[in-house]
Amino acid sequence: MRIGIHSGPVIAGIIGKKKFAYDIWGDTVNTAARMEQSSEAGKINISETTYKLIQRKFPCTYRGKIAAKNKGEIDMYFVND
Repeated sequence: MRIGIHSGPVIAGIIGKKKFAYDIWGDTVNTAARMEQSSEAGKINISETTYKLIQRKFPCTYRGKIAAKNKGEIDMYFVND
């Protein structure tokens, strides 16, 4: 399992006419998907934005700038065990 987390604004809503589903959209969701794709099995990969929010509570390891599809290079971190 791989996990990717990014923090930021999203748009949420309900879609469907007969069967309803709740979903979220936006650049934050897309960036989180890139974090997940760039992660490794058993790791939590986070963006620099999320790192700044959690750095005092969770130890992290800087991975460097990693290329992400349609995003360019993103500073990424692994949350340590």
